[in-house]
Formats: sequence, structure tokens, C-alpha cells
Amino acid sequence: MTTLVRVLAAVVALGVGLAVAALGAAGVVEARGVDVPLLGDGWDAAEGAGADAAAPAPSPSPTSPSSSSTASPDEPSAAPTQPGEELRPSHRRGSARDRQQGQPAQPGEGPLAGRVVVLDPGHQLGNAAHPSEINQPVDAGGFTKACNTTGTSTDGGYPEATFAWEVAVRARRMLEGLGATVELTRESNSADLWGPCVDERGRAGNPGEPGPTADVKVSIHGDGTYQSGAHGFHVIAPGDLPGYTDDIEADSLDLAHVVRDALVQGGFAVSTYTGSDGIDVRTDLGTLNLADEPTVMVELGNMRDPGDAAVMASADGQQAYAAALVAGVSSYLR
Repeated sequence: MTTLVRVLAAVVALGVGLAVAALGAAGVVEARGVDVPLLGDGWDAAEGAGADAAAPAPSPSPTSPSSSSTASPDEPSAAPTQPGEELRPSHRRGSARDRQQGQPAQPGEGPLAGRVVVLDPGHQLGNAAHPSEINQPVDAGGFTKACNTTGTSTDGGYPEATFAWEVAVRARRMLEGLGATVELTRESNSADLWGPCVDERGRAGNPGEPGPTADVKVSIHGDGTYQSGAHGFHVIAPGDLPGYTDDIEADSLDLAHVVRDALVQGGFAVSTYTGSDGIDVRTDLGTLNLADEPTVMVELGNMRDPGDAAVMASADGQQAYAAALVAGVSSYLR
């Protein structure tokens, strides 16, 4: 295969990712009702799809909310999570089977060749079983916060940690198909493990840290508020924190807008309860404050909202979220 043919094939792959995101526009909006588009055809279940098959159906949000505020991703959450299926640990390069299914056989091919993306699947499934470890204080950008949190869940018990993992492994596969090198901040979704802490997540991909230096980093989460009618996604960019984010603040805000636009084009509604038109800026999150590359945190929906929960707990919804994130990251990097 000539170099020209390889490049053309990679561009076609990028077009497929963008098309998948666009396909979500009708179906995912309808999914608030709750019909989800069939976007998962051909997805390898061993890669991590299918954990949602055992997930309980989401139940309606309580009529008497226990809280009207949104939990910070870097703060302990009172929302319980439940043990779930342990998934196959991530691999950092495509397997032989991946390559047979269309992944580039050699690094350095495709429109994102030479680019490095760090994906941070928020939390870890086993965090709740390790309270002393996850409550240890760590640096979050000149102040301390708890190492990690349990994350939230749907009312039916589907954990945020599993949702974030599922979206991350799908996005990784698509990005690697475009030639990018993709690093994950955790290697599995395990009920027996905890962490990494938010300071380690924040530094992942920085110059001088283990692994390649990142061009961008995206931290993937689901939100959990009982506020009546609260639904939709928002993208959090780091604010100006002198000595920490002042060198990446502007680029990160650009990335946030590009990712926001890609999610909207993918059919997802912006948050009705926080941020402004799907964008929020914060200086209290260690995963953003400690980064040395453009970075954002995406709260892809409110897991306590029945409509958002149904999409977030489904393989097709997770695939649509991943496709939109890939479209946004690809657009920013190109």
C-alpha cells in the first residue's frame, strides 16, 4: 500500500468518526425519550462494550432530592456506587485483531500521526472499597484535596467509573485508528483497585512524566445532581491559576469550545443546570490544574437524570459520546 493510499484510508476513517457523531444528532436527542441510535455495530465486545447489558435499568430521580448541588469530580461524593463487571485491562497499542479490523499496522500513519492524546477515565471502580487511600490529601494546584472519590452512579446503580472507562476505550480505539498515540490514566476498570490520585492524573502526559508528552488531555466523567430537571453535558476548562494553568488556560478554553461543538453536533444537549452554553471554567480541580498541555474535563451528562442515565448506561450511547469526543479532539489537533 502506498503512502498516499494510507493517508486517504486514514482520512476516510476520520470521516467515519465524524459521521458517527453526526448520526447521533437525531437518535441521541430522542434518547431522552429513550431511543438510542444503533451505533455499536462491529464493536468488539472484548474491548469493553457490553458491561451495560448487566446494568440495572435507571429508575426515576427522587421527588425529594437529598442535594441540590453538583458534586465536584475531585471531591468525595455521597452517591453510592456498586461493584460491577471487571473489564479487560487496556492495551496501549492495537492488537493484531485490531489491525485486521482496520487499525493502522504501524505507528506514524494517519491524520493524527505523531499526536499524543491522554484520556483520563474518571475514578476507579474499586475506590469505594478503599476509603482511607482515596481520602489521603494530595496537591491539587497549590492546595490539597482528597486523592480521589467514588464517583456517582445512575439511580439504578450503574457506576460513573464504568461509564467513563467504556467511553475512554472506545475513544482510544478510534483515535488509534487515526494514527494517534493514546495513553490512559488507568489500565482497567476493577472493583479491587483504587486511584490513581488526582495529582497523578493531572500530571499524566506532562513533560518529564512517564510516557510520551501529550498534545491534549481529556478527563471523562459523568455528573450526579438531584436538581430537578438537570440534564445535559458541560465541558470544564481550567481557569487562570498563576504558576499552574496560566500557560495553558487560553488553549484549554479553545479546546473546550471545540469539544463542546462536537458534542452538540453529535446530538447531545448542553447542561441545563451549570456552566454557560455547555462551558464551565474552574480553578479547583487538580486534574486540570496540574496539566502542562491543553486539557478539559467533560461531564457528559447527569447520571441522576433518567434520560441521560439511559444513554450513558448503554453501549450505543457510549459509542456516540466517544465518537463526538474523537471528532472534537481530531478537529482541535488538525
